[in-house]
This record gives sequence, structure tokens and C-alpha cells, in this order.
Amino acid sequence: MAVSKSTLSIVFIVLGGLSVLFGTVLVFVGPIIIDDQIVKNVEINPSNGLSYTMWKDIPVPFFMSVYFLHIVNPNEILNGEKPTVVQRGPYVYRENRWKDNITFHDNHTVSYKEYRQYFFEESMSVGDESDVVTIPNMLVLGASVMMENMPLPVRLLLSTAFKSFNEGPFLTKPVGELMWGYDSKLVDFLNKYFPGMLPTSGKFGLFAEFNNSNTGQFTVFTGQDDIRKVHMVDSWNGLKSVDYWMSEQCNQINGTAGQMWPPFMTKESTMPFYSPDACRSMELVYQRPGVSRGIPVFRFVAPKTLFANGTDYPPNEGFCPCRQSGLLNVSTCRHNSPVFISHPHFFEADPVLLDTVNGLSPNEEEHGLFIDIHPETGVPMNVSIRLQLNLLIKRVFGISETGKIAEVVMPMIWFEESGYIDGPVLNTFRTNLVVLPMVMEYMQYSFIGLGLAGILGAMMLYLSDKKAMKKTSVSLSQGVSTNYLYMHIQKQRLQ
Repeated sequence: MAVSKSTLSIVFIVLGGLSVLFGTVLVFVGPIIIDDQIVKNVEINPSNGLSYTMWKDIPVPFFMSVYFLHIVNPNEILNGEKPTVVQRGPYVYRENRWKDNITFHDNHTVSYKEYRQYFFEESMSVGDESDVVTIPNMLVLGASVMMENMPLPVRLLLSTAFKSFNEGPFLTKPVGELMWGYDSKLVDFLNKYFPGMLPTSGKFGLFAEFNNSNTGQFTVFTGQDDIRKVHMVDSWNGLKSVDYWMSEQCNQINGTAGQMWPPFMTKESTMPFYSPDACRSMELVYQRPGVSRGIPVFRFVAPKTLFANGTDYPPNEGFCPCRQSGLLNVSTCRHNSPVFISHPHFFEADPVLLDTVNGLSPNEEEHGLFIDIHPETGVPMNVSIRLQLNLLIKRVFGISETGKIAEVVMPMIWFEESGYIDGPVLNTFRTNLVVLPMVMEYMQYSFIGLGLAGILGAMMLYLSDKKAMKKTSVSLSQGVSTNYLYMHIQKQRLQ
């Protein structure tokens, strides 16, 4: 039995209306479902396999690339001339990180210690760890500045000790020893007669205390009661604040532990985190949108005020005593050694610093730090944290090893910690948190489009059927009139 166009139009109207209704419901309900799925996946919960594994074991490639600023004119520096350096590197180390001693608490927090190990990757490096470079001898030049205000006999005794142990102002050693430590009788001497001066009682190296170590005990919020607080630090080593700095604001422990952030970030969001290595909280700001391996991201960078001095940026006054902008004095948390942190090659620092050392050429592409983060989840997709370690050196009366050295903040090394999500973890992340929400978004508009198309088609069918019926009615009317006229004529003839 043939189905009339009127019946079809009714069917299309009903189906189209239902499709539009379903699509409209998805427009309002879809984002709620997606957000709920994101919340469930990003909270710190052992039942969330993907996100919990990423948080606990960090199953992504992570590397530390080290660049030495090799001194080419040590003798001239002793005579008061400007230092000249040549960059050597990278020397790349694969970094393994994992969390242990994980304890969940009733107040929706979790405590843990994160451990780290480094393994040299020769295939990614310019050479091997036997390469020899020259840098300032922190044991001599650092200790000299630390003892500058001590009585003259103490300084003379220290200078005699340097000579006795054959320690000079500059150190020429293999990369591996400078990184992870070398035996020194001077270390034993300083630990005996000046206890607390050095961070170690064993081998002395720039990263000796980092390998096979942990960053302290963090207690962070799980987000199970409030997703806006997920990953935010509640305490570090039981502390709500530190006492390294000169103001309450600078001593605050703010933000996350620097690995993940709360979800639903906007361009107005910032990325605060606490760094035990820098002994302070820091904050990154939004720069621009982008795409990382097919996933939309926001790029966050360090603001120019991060290492600004108290004169240029008053809130940083608490980090003083300050020198030029671009330097962070970390002596208070590094056994009072005259150590400063900056961006590599003094990027975004006071130009005066560049005038004190030859061989530096800062630029954002090579020396700026950034984090590319997926804003909906707060998960970093691509990370590059770049920092430089500097030592204040100068002539100290009574310590002949310092010669006529002009006062300068001397760059020694800079390093880049980088990592990115890739492989199966990236595919799973993209499927669960990018593709599926995108499909749902497309579905809601597809249903609305199909529904409107169905309603439009029904209207066209209805109008077409009505027009056809009108034509049929006219034809029948004409036929009846013709028959009537014919019969009337025949009747007249018969009469």
C-alpha cells in the first residue's frame, strides 16, 4: 500500500523535531557530561588508571640537558680582565621520576616523596662525560666571598688551606666529575673547621645532591572534594611557608608541585608552583594558544618580573639583598654560598650583566622557559624549564687565590629540563580527553542540523502534496462541467 506524502511529512516532522530536541539537550547537557568526565579523570584517585599512573610514575620521556660555560681566559680573569666563556653542550641525562611513600588522608589530601635518578645519554650529547671543561672553583671563590667579612687571620688561614690542598680559583675537570662529584681533601677540611658551609660531607659536585634523591615530602589536594584545588600544595615537609626570605609573601608556598595543574584553565589563568630547588614559589603567565602533537594547548611562560629586583618590582623586595634584575639570590637556602639563579645567558635580565661577560647571546627560542598545557585538563603536554647557575666572584683581601678578580656574577652552567607526552600515553589521552569530547560536540550540532533538514523536507513534502491535490480538484471540476454541458446539449436536441 502506497504511503501518502502527507503521512511522510508527518513522520519527518516528528523525527526532525525529536532530532532537534535531542541535539538541543546535548548542547546543554554535553558540556556537563564532558566536564564531569574530565573531573573524574584528573582527580588524584587510584581508581583512575590513566591519570593516576601519569601522576605517580610519570611514564613520559624526561631529560635534563646541561650546558657548561667553559672559561677560556682564566689567567686574564685573575688579572682583573673581563671573563670570556664558550658554551659546551648539551650533555644529556635521561631523568627517571617516581613517587613513593604515598599516603591518602581524610581531608582529601595525599602525601608523597618524589625520587629522581639521572642516566647519561651519550647518543643525545655532544660528547661523553670525560670531556674536560673549566669553570670557577666554588670551593675557593665561593668560600672566599663567604669569608670576606671574617677577621683577617681567618682569611689567611683559609688561603693557606687552599694552597696546602692545591686548590686554585678555577677548576678544570671532566664533565662527569663536575656534575656528580669528585674527591677533595679540602671538603673534609672545610667540613671540619667550618661546619655547615658545604651541602655535602662526601664528594663535591654541582648535582651531587640531586641524583638518587627526593624533593621532600609534598602534601597536595586530591581534588575529590573540590576539583579547583587538585594538585595544589597543602604543605611541603610539613610547612605551610618557608623562612628563607625577608617577607611573608615571598615565603609562602603557593600553587602545585609543578607537574600538573587544576583543569578548566583560561587565558586569564596563571600557573603557580613551588620549587624546592629554587626554594620559592613561582608563577607562569599565559602567552599564546597552540597545538602540541594534535592537542590544543595554551603556552605559559615566565613573566619578566619573575627574577626582577625589588627596585624594578617591589613585591620581590622580600627576595633581596638584590643585585641587577634577572638574578635570584638563593644564598639563604644554599648554605649562604654566593649563588644566583637566572635565565640562561641572562635572558631578560638587566643588560649590564651581559656587559660583564663575553660570549653570551640570549634569545627566547633557546633560553626562554615555557610549559604547553592542555587547558581543559591542566595536564602539561610539552615542558621546557631552563635555568642558569651563577657564582659571585671577586677579589677578597687576604685570600691570594682571588688575585685581582673584578666583581662579577659569573655564569657556570645552565640546564634544561624537558619532557613531552608521547606514544601510547598520548594516544590514550587524546582519545579519552580530546577526541571523545570533540565527537560529542559534533554530534549535538549534527542532530540539530539533521532535525532541521527533516522538518524542512517535511514542509516541502506537505506543500508538494497540497499543490498536487489542488490540481486534481481543478481537473475533476472541469470534467464534471464538461459532462454536464454535453448532456444539456443532447437533451435540447431530443426536444
